[in-house]
Amino acid sequence: MTTQGNQRAATAFVEEFRALRATAEKAIAQLDDDAIRRAPAPQTNSVAVIMKHVAGNFLSRFTDFLTTDGEKAWRNRDDEFVDAYPPGAPGRAAIMARWEQGWACVLGAAAALTDEDLGRTVQIRGEPHTVDRALTRALAHAGYHVGQIVLVAKMLVGQSAGPQSWKTISVPPGGSEAFNRSKGFRP
Repeated sequence: MTTQGNQRAATAFVEEFRALRATAEKAIAQLDDDAIRRAPAPQTNSVAVIMKHVAGNFLSRFTDFLTTDGEKAWRNRDDEFVDAYPPGAPGRAAIMARWEQGWACVLGAAAALTDEDLGRTVQIRGEPHTVDRALTRALAHAGYHVGQIVLVAKMLVGQSAGPQSWKTISVPPGGSEAFNRSKGFRP
């Protein structure tokens, strides 16, 4: 049975992972089935490829998180950067299914942790990490790629439908004061 004290760490990490996921999914929802697969420039990745990589990373790092190295022998990282999905809606469905699988893995592993687990040691490519360091590393990695997803999506929406078509997913420009007031903050 989990005590409230043991739940603090799991709750904080799970909330941060969920917030990153929600941000990414607000951007992804603004892309049609073709745009999600389009790289905005040479030497850049499409949103679909970034999603595939994030999911692959989570599946490798968080499958049997506390007991096996986070870089699994079955992972093919290079393949994560190849878009081999079918065209159209079936491709988007496959992309979203893989994305969901990766997020379910990390969220399940994080939710199962207790505060006592945070000091345990896990391995990533043979390098020891405390559990809290491994989770922080995963959050930073996901945050980096979520930022890419948002930027690429914003670029693609702007290219196809004009910049006014983008639905802001954070505090809108010029809206900071109203946002702060809505949160009860008065500077």
